[in-house]
Amino acid sequence: MSTASDSTPPSPSPTAPPAVFRAVSLTKVYRMGEVEVHALRGVDMELYRGEFVVLLGPSGSGKSTLLNILGGLDVPTSGQVFYEDQELTNFSDAALTRYRRSSVGFVFQFYNLIPSLTAEENVALITEIAPHPMTALEALRLVDMEKRKDHFPAQLSGGEQQRVAIARAIAKRPAVLLCDEPTGALDVQTGVLVLEAIQRVNQQLGTTTAVITHNSVIARMADRVLHISDGRVATVERNRDKLMPRDLQW
Repeated sequence: MSTASDSTPPSPSPTAPPAVFRAVSLTKVYRMGEVEVHALRGVDMELYRGEFVVLLGPSGSGKSTLLNILGGLDVPTSGQVFYEDQELTNFSDAALTRYRRSSVGFVFQFYNLIPSLTAEENVALITEIAPHPMTALEALRLVDMEKRKDHFPAQLSGGEQQRVAIARAIAKRPAVLLCDEPTGALDVQTGVLVLEAIQRVNQQLGTTTAVITHNSVIARMADRVLHISDGRVATVERNRDKLMPRDLQW
């Protein structure tokens, strides 16, 4: 499938919005006994305020490792990560916890909802620890799930559970939403609904959004696409004509 995109350098243009994230020479090496696995190999990249970015690449390319470091779930072996004007790589464990709690929302492939709580109660868990949250019902409304607020996870489809997970992630009003294969366990029709929910959050809240996927089709709805290969940012593309989720040709 052809794409309408232009190759662009990773450095911002003079008219680019402010960079929310900046990674400089980022490396990550996992040691398993005597074996070293190089997950990241000198990544330089930026994410800009309010944009929708897709990190595209095959399994094992380093996408999840990069996202986890940006989100404060992991630390690099070397290099620097800046969030706004703060260097995350200098943060203490306590400071990283505060950063995750106040600034970042996470959405994973598996929903991790608490089975004994309703949709609204699952979302409300986050509102209890965030400094300036929206209500659980407001978050559910953003992902078109307010009518299912009293249902338990077992009473919801996979796509509905994922939208509740998105509502939980955004209830804290995070500046950044990081999504790791959010449609990986879903069929096409359900995946479209989830992507529409993520897009709605990006557009209505202005949340900087990064989505990891190995599905190149999803890249057509992004502002920019970072192609990740062998632990590096291989190329960066900017979509001239973004598509709506329902217009994607799966």
